[in-house]
Amino acid sequence: MKKLLAALFSLTLFVSCVSSEKDTASEPEKDYREQNEQEIRDYIAKNNLTAQRTESGLYYIINEAGTGKQPTASSNVTVAYTGSFTSGKTFDQSSSAGISFPLNQVIKGWTEGIPLFKEGGSGTLLIPSHLGYGSRSNSSIPGGSVLIFDVKLIKVN
Repeated sequence: MKKLLAALFSLTLFVSCVSSEKDTASEPEKDYREQNEQEIRDYIAKNNLTAQRTESGLYYIINEAGTGKQPTASSNVTVAYTGSFTSGKTFDQSSSAGISFPLNQVIKGWTEGIPLFKEGGSGTLLIPSHLGYGSRSNSSIPGGSVLIFDVKLIKVN
């Protein structure tokens, strides 16, 4: 069952990334960067958080850096996570055992953010839509959404 759930999660993230790239020719991508930047800054201020920002616009908070191996953008990892919106509504969650997937087959925010941790590390990724699912809706995630992921890097496989 665990492997089936991991496969479904990986497939969902992979298909959504691939399909969002293919659809760009039929409809122009709306740019939510300024709106997302303000939404993330407001969320950080409202929740009294201290976050770092990367050049791409990803914000991250490292609660525990971890002490094990550090993944690269192409590593296969096992991560436990909860995904929510800035409203606090949860849209997805793994079990505490986590799921395994290759970082080069998920949204850009994960590919960039998970390698900031070492095994055993945990924290939060605040992902603007251009590093997530873009301006198109994906399942229960509306287009242009900022995604908040509380993550724990369990293992670099």
